[in-house]
Amino acid sequence: MTEAPTPYELDADTMTGGMRPIRQAVLSIGSNLGDRAGRLQGAVSALEDTPEVTVVAISSVYETEPVGAPEGSGPFLNAVVLIDTTLTVHTLLDRALAIEDAFERERSEPGAPRTLDVDIIVVGDRVAHDDSLTLPHPRAHERAFVLVPWLEIDPEGEIPGHGFVADLVSGVDASGVTKREDVEIFL
Repeated sequence: MTEAPTPYELDADTMTGGMRPIRQAVLSIGSNLGDRAGRLQGAVSALEDTPEVTVVAISSVYETEPVGAPEGSGPFLNAVVLIDTTLTVHTLLDRALAIEDAFERERSEPGAPRTLDVDIIVVGDRVAHDDSLTLPHPRAHERAFVLVPWLEIDPEGEIPGHGFVADLVSGVDASGVTKREDVEIFL
């Protein structure tokens, strides 16, 4: 087998002999109900157990004030997870929703407190917009709780159509994003 110019471009599908692209994806995870740190760890463990997904990096955990949440909502713990995957974007979305469901995520009003939120931010340079998924995530470029942890693990990160994370983070208010040295997520 001939190696691709970069090892992240193609992956041999041993069942069919076909080639499927390996894409790097960025996921944002967050929780503001119950055992917040335990739920983030559970999300990462579930991603690790997903066929065709390799967890490449996990940011530090950050505590953030809820954005657009009802009054009285508690602070979130947030992190960003960098993965390599050969899953289609819709299969990855299905997996993210299944992980949320496993942690009893209730989908009610936007911004409502949640046990677990798993958002797909980018998948490679893929741009998509349909009834179930918009890529890149439509508000990621405005959210410090996504940009700050992402910059930590991927200084070259980029949101298609918006620019480099390093540039975007300087344009958002990150004062409400606090690194939690006492909370760690493990691979």
